Amino acid sequence: MEQLKLNNADFEPISDKKFDTEKIAGESTSYWKDAWRRFRKNKLALAGVVIIILLGIMSFAGGPISGQNYYQNDLMNANQKPSAEHWFGTDNLGRDVFARTWYGAKISLFIGLMAALIDLIIGIIWGAVAGFFGGKVDEYMMRIADILYGVPYLLVVILLMVIMPPGLWTLIIAMTITGWINMARIVRGQVMQLRSEEYVMASQSLGASNSRLLFRHLVPNTMGPILVTLTLTIPSAIFTEAFLSFLGLGVPAPLASWGTMSSDALGSLQYYPFQLFFPAFFICLTMLAFNVIGDGMRDALDPKGR
Repeated sequence: MEQLKLNNADFEPISDKKFDTEKIAGESTSYWKDAWRRFRKNKLALAGVVIIILLGIMSFAGGPISGQNYYQNDLMNANQKPSAEHWFGTDNLGRDVFARTWYGAKISLFIGLMAALIDLIIGIIWGAVAGFFGGKVDEYMMRIADILYGVPYLLVVILLMVIMPPGLWTLIIAMTITGWINMARIVRGQVMQLRSEEYVMASQSLGASNSRLLFRHLVPNTMGPILVTLTLTIPSAIFTEAFLSFLGLGVPAPLASWGTMSSDALGSLQYYPFQLFFPAFFICLTMLAFNVIGDGMRDALDPKGR
């Protein structure tokens, strides 16, 4: 057989440019980094974040800036219109509306954040345990949640106001007795979907405990829906506080919230509408800001949008 002879002329060096197609076009990003990148592109959601930050700052700095006292009565200056001295005017007892608006922001935001935090903790634990174990455990736990959900909310608040002394924490407890159920249902559904994934089975085969599986693997992978639900729970709690205060079941005097200010201003709405306008405006602005943040987070954390 004739031997094939090869010469150097038969070979051609390959240019490095031919390997450019194998390079990664973009930087590899994690799930949360990609979610943050997409969230930043949502200008409306970023505007909502800026509004909430400004409201939080003004809730502490608004009173000192005005130089007025939010609770001291001054009947000689009652029902004053907005002026250089009283920027938002005064109410029927002569109290500065500007100072009371920002003190009310502190109370309203505190109630919304605390109620949402308690709903978050109870809902995650209840829903994760029910979804992970399933069977009779899930059946009993969710039936208890259904029973609590069926109790009229206003009746629970009125009963607590009668049994417990009226105050800020009484209102928060009344709001969270049944407020965690929606969070628990969402967490339960997510955990039931994730518990059959391969990484959970691998952890089980390596001897991981149930608590480690729940709070190391399952709950962190449900944080997307949890955060979205949390951002929508806060404005709901703020609105509920305003509604209860409007009915006279809110925070007691001399504490002020946007709900109590709206309730106090209702009687003089025809003659002094500015007393109702400012607290009602900030209630609407806060709810709008949290809702656009929730919508932005929902779009950013959606895996289908990656």
